[in-house]
Amino acid sequence: MVRVFLTGVSCVGKTTIGRRLSELLGVGFFDLDEEVERFFGTSIERLQNRFITMHSFREEAGKALMDLLSRPESRESVIALPPSGLMGRYLRLLKKSPGISVVLHDVPERILERIVFYDVDSRPIEKRLTPTEKRLYLREIKKDITYFRGSYGRANLQVDISGLDVDRAASRVKLTVEASCRKVPDHKPLEQAVLRDAGRLGDAPR
Repeated sequence: MVRVFLTGVSCVGKTTIGRRLSELLGVGFFDLDEEVERFFGTSIERLQNRFITMHSFREEAGKALMDLLSRPESRESVIALPPSGLMGRYLRLLKKSPGISVVLHDVPERILERIVFYDVDSRPIEKRLTPTEKRLYLREIKKDITYFRGSYGRANLQVDISGLDVDRAASRVKLTVEASCRKVPDHKPLEQAVLRDAGRLGDAPR
């Protein structure tokens, strides 16, 4: 078994499904957002506020991913990446690290149902959306899906979890990863693996 990197747009279920997937695979689980906060000793939002651009933030936050990948306990694990997990420094680090990258896909309406709000210190906030706010957030989710689509094309695997609960979604990812491992027993770093799988990525669900 190798590392499984999970990514997808915000609130698609990376953390919840990733944690269940790690249980099914019998490996550890890491959430990169939590690792970034642990590494820098501050919340994601407070860290982001130190930088003018998200690119600059990702370059700095990549230090936490580098630290995680250097730890023996991460060698066989599931790692939940942020939506930008296949961009910038994150991508450069993944290219050097053996593992399988998986993008989770769901319909915007279901993603909206799972939306969670946090304060500046990453504490969950209770917020009931008005119909107008729901339409606005649904529009933003659709924009994110479009924005990240190009970077998600770099992943080894695409998994559609539309209509599935957590257990069924995690099981689908597990089966997809295991099938990929049978075809390619020793997964190379991302760059080489993507080149090998490029012929079938075009037909993957989005």
